[in-house]
Amino acid sequence: MQTPETQPSSVIGTAVPRVDGRLKTTGAAMYSSDYSFPGMVYLVPVCSPIAKGRITKLDASAAEKMPGVLRVMYHGHAPVMYRPIPGSDDAFVDETRPPFEDEVIYYSGQFVAAVVAETVEQARAAAETVQVEYASESPNVATDLSDGWGSLADTSHRGDAGKAFAAAPVQIDETYVTPVETHNPIELHASVAVWDGKKFTLYETTQSLLNHQAVMAQFLGVPNENVQIVMKFLGSGFGGKLWPWTHAPLAAATARELNRPVKAVVTRKMMFSNVGHRPRTQQRIRLGATHDGKLVSLQHDYVNHTSMISDYDEGCGEATPYIYSTPNLLLRAAKAQRNIGPPTAMRGPGAVPGLYALESAMDELAIKLKMDPVELRLRNEPEKDESNGKPFSSRHLKECLTTGVEKFGWAKRNPAVGSMRKGDLVLGWGMACASWGAFRMAAQVSVALNNDGTARVSCATQDIGTGTYTIFAQVVSDKTGISVDKVQVVLGDTSLPAGPLSGGSWVTASVVPAIAAASNAAVHTMLGIAASTAGSSFHGRKPDDLAYTAGRIHAKDQPAMQGVPFEDLLKQANIRSAIGNGKSLAASDDPNAQKYSQHSYGAQFVEVTWDPGIARLRVSRVVSVIDVGRVINLGPARNQVQGAIVMGVGMGIFEETRYDPRNGNPINSNFADYVVSTSADAPEIDVTFLNYPDLTLNEYGARGVGEIGLAGIAPAITAAVYHATGVRVRELPVKIENLMMA
Repeated sequence: MQTPETQPSSVIGTAVPRVDGRLKTTGAAMYSSDYSFPGMVYLVPVCSPIAKGRITKLDASAAEKMPGVLRVMYHGHAPVMYRPIPGSDDAFVDETRPPFEDEVIYYSGQFVAAVVAETVEQARAAAETVQVEYASESPNVATDLSDGWGSLADTSHRGDAGKAFAAAPVQIDETYVTPVETHNPIELHASVAVWDGKKFTLYETTQSLLNHQAVMAQFLGVPNENVQIVMKFLGSGFGGKLWPWTHAPLAAATARELNRPVKAVVTRKMMFSNVGHRPRTQQRIRLGATHDGKLVSLQHDYVNHTSMISDYDEGCGEATPYIYSTPNLLLRAAKAQRNIGPPTAMRGPGAVPGLYALESAMDELAIKLKMDPVELRLRNEPEKDESNGKPFSSRHLKECLTTGVEKFGWAKRNPAVGSMRKGDLVLGWGMACASWGAFRMAAQVSVALNNDGTARVSCATQDIGTGTYTIFAQVVSDKTGISVDKVQVVLGDTSLPAGPLSGGSWVTASVVPAIAAASNAAVHTMLGIAASTAGSSFHGRKPDDLAYTAGRIHAKDQPAMQGVPFEDLLKQANIRSAIGNGKSLAASDDPNAQKYSQHSYGAQFVEVTWDPGIARLRVSRVVSVIDVGRVINLGPARNQVQGAIVMGVGMGIFEETRYDPRNGNPINSNFADYVVSTSADAPEIDVTFLNYPDLTLNEYGARGVGEIGLAGIAPAITAAVYHATGVRVRELPVKIENLMMA
């Protein structure tokens, strides 16, 4: 729905076709592994088949003699690489250990050697001949994370949650588990490294150009300005490509040593070991409530696994302190080390697994109270963020719930287990709330109005497939009157004005104010040119007396259509472009933004069908109502939520990476055995955006869309499964064997 103040203009709030669509559909878009250069050589790693132990012997002699082999690298025989600076504010990385730093094995798949050859086939063949002997130890890949409970530490609290829980007349005390999920974008991680004797140019699969530049400079021991990162298109990342992984510095260091371009592309199997994953979590939720459904206590304890060489915190309690009203709250967190590669962010890190636990417990509380689960949530709506006392900048969760109830047909729900049928199918209906943080990062943008009637906008951010290219063009068009198809958007290069990372659904909120400021500055420059150009009809006028409307310069007391096209004035002045630069502050540096608690919200309503005759479970229908501020481009925004919902189906009933307890190897490290949602699994999806602007973030009131669509889907699925079968699944994914008892 749209409020009067958010009615779309011709380019804002409508479904504008992606400006990069033609490049992608014709195959002209260049992804990182597509780049090739004269003299290029290929790097193939050798990976450890054990998860714990050390190398006792490595023999590369056979590989070194093979045709085309230029270099075999391993501990003591590798280019110099350094550890990134600990605690660096602008250089984040999950695996800080450079390749081959020692001979200790920390996880299965760890690089123990690498071969560089003239062709990729030669490199692969030689890598097969590298002989490595290990002193193997029994790895710890245990799925039970109870060893972490003893190190729980408070992260948020108010009141006395333990005492209030003990006195509560209605109690829920359950533990919920989410498994390891592995990022599986179609595009594999890749690095193409070029060294010119002074500077690195690195073509990377990254969601964060500037961070990647800073980390690589530290790995390589050179100044930031000696590293240029290029990433024009990304074949999705889902958080796995936020930070550099060890193949990247290895490729760059090798390019410097050999003075030849180097290409390294990880395999699908390596995606399960070497480039992160969502960690396993174990979460205990204790809810205390009155008989009328008011929460009096909320306790949320969680443990996530981390690696032996990292300290990753999943942050499962992100939404817990503010999503519901309760006077007593305790949130505690801990980690459990395992012989597994370092975990990393995955779409909706923290809030998505955290809300699975919390929303599942809320559903169980509603059943215990014999109360509608929507009504339970409405009764616990807070008036402010009770974790910090701040007002919400914009919160329409109530409307998400009531709109979802209407669109889903929730009033027809019979709460009795197994009571709703469609032929031979048992229907299950479930729902859950969603939330995700809103934030604005610092950004700089440059806009040029050109004398051919076009515009150019540039920023060192990236489009990871979410429509960022098009949003840049839309805002410039909205501010300048230049049609979207005449706006050239230049992203994906650290030589451009500094831009934000593509993570946390933060890019849109961050770049929109900078694009607007740069566009306004370019217009201001244009007015100055019009007033100062000899022979111009505005020569001698003050720029403040002039106006710019829909691409024309005119006197303020003159109708816009009587004005002069800006490109004609540029030609008359013999100036190629009128340039403007703009920037936006990070929300953390904006005193006004700091007055508010800023988040997005949603309500997810799910229908499942259970066929007991053939033991078949399907997610058949999803209604998603989302409050993400003002939507800039309706098409990609809806695509983002639809894709997140399909990903949520995978989280709910398919995805789980399993490790062999004997050697720590991921067992299902391929697309045949690691099951992800396909088009055949996609339910009927109805997405509604409330479209209320959040003007504390930017003048358009836009927040990000990417993560919120995934939040709440898994608990809505398990709630629907319980409604259909009477089986409460507290460990994802839902398995058919869980339901056979039904």
